[in-house]
Amino acid sequence: MINSKFYLTEKLPPYVFASIYHLKQQAVENGFKIIDFGMGNPDSAPPNHVMEELSELSKNPQLYGYSVTGGIEVLKKAICNYYQRRFGVDLDYKTQSLATIGAKEGIASLATAISDDNNYICVPSPSYPIHTFAFVISKSNVVHINAIEASEFLQNFKNFVEKSSKKPKAVIISYPCNPTTQIANLGFYQEIVSFCKKHQIYIISDIAYCELYFDEKDKPSSIMQVKGSCDIAIEFSSISKSYSLAGARVGFAVGNKNLIAALYKIKSYLDYGSFTPLQMIASSALSDKSDEYLIALRKLYKDRSDYFIEKFRKDLGWKIEKPKASMFVWAKLPMQFSSISSFDFCKKMILETGVAMTPGSSFGENGEGHVRFSMIRSTNEVDEAVVRLKKIFSYRF
Repeated sequence: MINSKFYLTEKLPPYVFASIYHLKQQAVENGFKIIDFGMGNPDSAPPNHVMEELSELSKNPQLYGYSVTGGIEVLKKAICNYYQRRFGVDLDYKTQSLATIGAKEGIASLATAISDDNNYICVPSPSYPIHTFAFVISKSNVVHINAIEASEFLQNFKNFVEKSSKKPKAVIISYPCNPTTQIANLGFYQEIVSFCKKHQIYIISDIAYCELYFDEKDKPSSIMQVKGSCDIAIEFSSISKSYSLAGARVGFAVGNKNLIAALYKIKSYLDYGSFTPLQMIASSALSDKSDEYLIALRKLYKDRSDYFIEKFRKDLGWKIEKPKASMFVWAKLPMQFSSISSFDFCKKMILETGVAMTPGSSFGENGEGHVRFSMIRSTNEVDEAVVRLKKIFSYRF
């Protein structure tokens, strides 16, 4: 019999959302209608002008062939125009921008391009799983820097590097952070760019949630705003969350020409890009025609998180800190459940109430003791979730 064990798949843990999916299926079989705060899958419609444009483009038979590796020219120009308008940054669309099949694929392809077993990458813990496992899959070494707040991460990272005889090849940063919702200001980026230039460390920035902020004073910055950042940094984002186009699978990278070129070279072997009409509507989404849509979407997520937090505090006694950005709420386990793991807590809630959330441990060991909620449910569904959870919380006080 052929050995069905494979090195890489044996090394990877079960993907958290797959594990949660199976638990949800079990709960459905037990009679529950699931109220799902798990995966960050936007429930809002994309901008009207984007949907209308896609409807028309889909009728053009000439657009159904292979697309272009690294993105069509109109999209790469739109990406650079977006950076100029949003961050005041000028980029060369030919050498400093590239379209990806979502930010997740882009980071994974970059990991393939730059990884080798003689180097290692520093990754925050907790962080979005692909930030770690893109490099694990590429058989690179990963060192986790434990931190929740951005300032804590920066200090811990600097302390680690200064004590290390061998410097990391790159460091990953991601603000607003999935899952913690933490944000970083321009001073953070200035400091990490200065430090990494001194130690010759590449920076990989992920700002997929940069448009989902709740106050102008907390408006996220880009590492590209820092003078000299293009010498060492590449930045990823996408249209998935900001424009409710997760299924379109269009992301992008900008920054360091060498990293962009390396990413392009790998992608030239792996793909021909996203479906051309999707790239075309992505360029439209990134234009100023979406400004009013973004204002409304920010208000939706802020209102939902405010309502969610107040309802959980008032009815369950679960005190949760308000996020300043993103579409998530990051919460410490309630005191009466602090003796069990975050996964066991989530398992209990799904199987006994049909309410799904994501365990903090799935974002790294430093996420243990927390859970993440996605703000993708209506206030009526939040009310129903609280009614169900109350039955479990009441006998655990």
